[in-house]
Amino acid sequence: MIEFRLNGETTTTDASPDTPLLWVLRDDKGLKGTRFGCGIAQCGACTIHIDGEATRSCVTPVSAVAGREVTTIEGLDADNAHPLQQAWLEVQVPQCGYCQNGQIMQAATLLATNPSPSEAQVVEHMNGNLCRCMAYPRIKRAVLRGAEIAREAS
Repeated sequence: MIEFRLNGETTTTDASPDTPLLWVLRDDKGLKGTRFGCGIAQCGACTIHIDGEATRSCVTPVSAVAGREVTTIEGLDADNAHPLQQAWLEVQVPQCGYCQNGQIMQAATLLATNPSPSEAQVVEHMNGNLCRCMAYPRIKRAVLRGAEIAREAS
């Protein structure tokens, strides 16, 4: 039995310790916001936070989160009121939408450590989160707008 915190609540799983965390989140916990993309940590669709760090859940064994805090897109803000979620809607970023949850989770770690990122810092931080619709300009705009919304609220 592996115990960890998931979106602020203590939870357990009896999944095999080498089961990818992505499958525990989606199949065991029913949290479908975290997506399967490439399965080799190259696209970022499965990005979640472990102890506040952006992590690819498709290659993270569930045993690696024992005793740790896991946050998925569902736990970022229960009311979808996180500044990035607001910005994503305002900028109308999604096209097909498949990668967007991973994009938002990746961006959230940037704003957590750098509330006023430059365009270059956004591009560098988001490098590795792929969007097959090529919505990169809107993603960059939304991250910068999310930073503005967060600063306005503080």
